[in-house]
Amino acid sequence: MSVFIHESSYVDQPCELGEGTKIWHFSHIMAGSKIGQNCKIGQNVMISPGVVLGNNVKVQNNVSIYTGVTCEDDVFLGPSVVFTNVINPRSAISRKEEFKKTIVKKGASIGANATIVCGNAIGEYAFVGAGAVITKEVPNYALMVGNPARQTGWMSAHGAKLHFDSIGMATCEITGDQYQLLNGQCSPWQSL
Repeated sequence: MSVFIHESSYVDQPCELGEGTKIWHFSHIMAGSKIGQNCKIGQNVMISPGVVLGNNVKVQNNVSIYTGVTCEDDVFLGPSVVFTNVINPRSAISRKEEFKKTIVKKGASIGANATIVCGNAIGEYAFVGAGAVITKEVPNYALMVGNPARQTGWMSAHGAKLHFDSIGMATCEITGDQYQLLNGQCSPWQSL
């Protein structure tokens, strides 16, 4: 297995590209970026220096991932997702030393046209709905929608909405995996 790079794309060196990664039409991977194994980079994607993508990350068309962003394994970025990296940009003022870190944790999904304001972590297996604007930290397994985004529920690792009972237990309707809600945090249920 090797890396596929469409002839219309640019990959600046040095950068790291993991085995099985595919980069499609009109994309630009800048020097100093690191892309893991089996990633799928859609059309018209730009990845800036210092960006880190884990393994099996899927980046749909028209996404720009700016310096300061890290996506862990199994992250999904929908079409036209927007990342930022500075809070108060001005054309005439260089603020590169003010870039804020944004981390998208393992298994999280971000829907089409969502905007992620820099400096906010997206929790493991969180689900950010299409068009949402993230302005604060997102808990693991949280379902976020709206502008500004607000949490409206919880999602399983498989992507099903969870419905918790009166004692704080829920079952994924697809896999049968169980989850617990304890002190406002959702996690897979571990029997003792």
